[in-house]
This record gives sequence, structure tokens and C-alpha cells, in this order.
Amino acid sequence: MGRRFRNGRGRLVVPGEGGAAVGVPLEIAASYRARTKGLLGRDSIEGAMLLTPAGSVHTFGMRMPIDVAYLDRHLTVLSVQTMRPGRLGRPRLRSRHVLEAEAGVMAGWGLRVGVVVVVEAEADSGHSA
Repeated sequence: MGRRFRNGRGRLVVPGEGGAAVGVPLEIAASYRARTKGLLGRDSIEGAMLLTPAGSVHTFGMRMPIDVAYLDRHLTVLSVQTMRPGRLGRPRLRSRHVLEAEAGVMAGWGLRVGVVVVVEAEADSGHSA
């Protein structure tokens, strides 16, 4: 069963070659309102944004091109592409989450098809001791 996320901040961990991992600051947009806003109206983003649940995205109203990675319920990367402003992305059949970041950065993180990422949400401390 897929994990449910809440709006907030966290870290995206991308496993690298030889056990090294890349940690990327992450904003999590889990509510309808947060997903709808996404990166609209921004000139840049520090790290990445996770839209969840999401099967497709668009870049209407965006000011910058973005990298988009579609993830399945196990956080396995299904597809990575760069989208210019004013585009409508095709829905991905098994996509449950979408990562967005500035164009060109995902390759540098080692984010490619088949990689399984880890999402560490901040303040996962809703548990009482």
C-alpha cells in the first residue's frame, strides 16, 4: 500500500553510485489546494516539490521550464522529462506522485528511470510516546 503524505517540508534522498546518496530539500504538496498551486508564480525553487497524489502536471502559468519525474506508489521513477511553460503533460498510467524541480537539476541528482527514491518528511512526530 502506498504511503500518504501531508503538506510540509522534508528531504528527497536519491541513491547514488557506490552507496553515496544525494539529499535534496523537498516541499510536499499533498492537499488539493497545495497541488493546484504547485510552482505557479515562482521564479525558482530550492530543491524539489512533491505533488501527491498526482498522475500528471501542466506548466500553464509557469515562469520557468521544469524537470518533472513521475513516481509509482513505491517511489520508483517511471519517467523524467523537462517541460517548458505552457505545456500539458500526458498522464502516466502507474504514476502516484510527481516531483518538480528547476530544469536540468534532476540528472545531476542521479534521478532517472528505475531509481527508487526516499521521501523523509519533517515532523513525522505525530506519534505519542
